Amino acid sequence: MQFEINNIMQTIILAIHIILAVSLVVLILVQHGKGADAGAAFGSGASSTVFGAKGSATFLTKLTTFIALIFFITSLSLAYFASNIQLDNKSLLEKEITTQQESVNPPNTDNQNNLP
Repeated sequence: MQFEINNIMQTIILAIHIILAVSLVVLILVQHGKGADAGAAFGSGASSTVFGAKGSATFLTKLTTFIALIFFITSLSLAYFASNIQLDNKSLLEKEITTQQESVNPPNTDNQNNLP
């Protein structure tokens, strides 16, 4: 039961992690660099018209920082889940051999020890 809960939680965090990664890439690509203002001086007048002259930089920068922080937290949680997986170190052949030995040698069910 505990393994199923961890598996479901890991899947949910992985989905959130992928969404954050895509949105982080999109946000970084939307932001204009420091050299974009030089292009506006040479005739490109629509460099920052969506959020105003300077409003875009602060809003998108804060949003990118927030998403990057959540991305970092999900990365750490996925690493934690990956490190807590209990691996069975037996090979398939060893598992089959022990299963066959258990079926060939049934447990001792003698009731002679219980006699008075």
